[in-house]
Amino acid sequence: MKVIGIAAEYNPFHSGHAYLIERAKAVDGGSATHVVAVMSGHFVQRGAPAVLPKAERVKMALAGGADAVIELPTPWALSSAEGFARGCVSLLEALGCVDAMAFGSECGDADKLQKAASLMDSERFGDLLRYRMAGGISYPEAQRKALAEIAGDNLAALLDSPNNTLGIEYIRAMKTLRPYTVKRAGVEHDDLIPLDGYASASLLRKMLAAGRSPEAGRFMPADCRPIVTEAGEKGFCPADETRAERALLYRLRQMTLEQMAALPAVSEGLENRLYEAAREATSYADLIARIKTKRYPQTRVQRLLWNAYLGVTTEDAAGLPPYIRVLGVSEKGLDIVRAAREANILPVITRASQAESLSPKAKRIWDLEAAAADAYALTLPTPFPCGREYTVGLIKYQPTVL
Repeated sequence: MKVIGIAAEYNPFHSGHAYLIERAKAVDGGSATHVVAVMSGHFVQRGAPAVLPKAERVKMALAGGADAVIELPTPWALSSAEGFARGCVSLLEALGCVDAMAFGSECGDADKLQKAASLMDSERFGDLLRYRMAGGISYPEAQRKALAEIAGDNLAALLDSPNNTLGIEYIRAMKTLRPYTVKRAGVEHDDLIPLDGYASASLLRKMLAAGRSPEAGRFMPADCRPIVTEAGEKGFCPADETRAERALLYRLRQMTLEQMAALPAVSEGLENRLYEAAREATSYADLIARIKTKRYPQTRVQRLLWNAYLGVTTEDAAGLPPYIRVLGVSEKGLDIVRAAREANILPVITRASQAESLSPKAKRIWDLEAAAADAYALTLPTPFPCGREYTVGLIKYQPTVL
């Protein structure tokens, strides 16, 4: 068995994701036998609820060619690129059977990304980063300036593209995996115009929000389209953060300054800015506008707000994910589950009842995930009842036989 890993959000799953899975299976002359994806749960890294519930996104991933999907818990899903990558890579390595990790990038050059990753792990880079941060600029801007000073603008320009940045962070987090990158096909990350049969996830979310599901389906694998259609009919798509804005505002208005200071990535008095904004803002957009600055860009603010909404703390996001939760498998994917159990690096959860035997730290993360699902439901056109983490079991995919 030769297993290739992928980190993903599938928000939603589209033809570009299917292309990456296809290329992952071609690693080392097509010798890969299985592909496993680590996928964000109900909330995604840009700081927002996923457009579809995770069960529906798991079904799409399996229909699109993945053999197994495991969950990236919320504290790492709602983290910076570094935290997101660290969580994904640690779970792939904890499976004990993954040989390489495949990911899309704008440059498509693994050697170039590895060079940047090596320099960013150097002591000199760390010193320069701290110096630049002291000047009051954002973390991403400080990273770029520090890397440019060491290696020149050509290499530093990698950090101008989101998938290059994530790719570098994946490589920095790797201990046992080999990196394999695929140049993004078709469109760029946030393009709002389709190209050559591909559309960005951003465009597809806009289509789904506008009720244009059939049009969005043209840019998804055929077996994924009925999943989106059914989700829409149930009122499970599309999620919209503004449906939960009053619940979010209420949560923030109840928090103390000390509780805000304990949120992930809060430093340098950001809790004071959040505290004041929570008492003045009257909408989600107003809240963001009152908090964001050049130093605190909008995506960081959005992650902060949803972490607050969900009760995630700095302590929760410390370290690495403490268990492997398998969300869905194909028949072949069961091989990966068996290998992970044999490796015995982390507890493997395939049924909710197994969470009762987790350590207190791991059980805390599980309970956060269950609460996140209930909170996420409030962003849907038709909220599902509480307890969905316990009523939706392991998803097993059987391909359609024609």
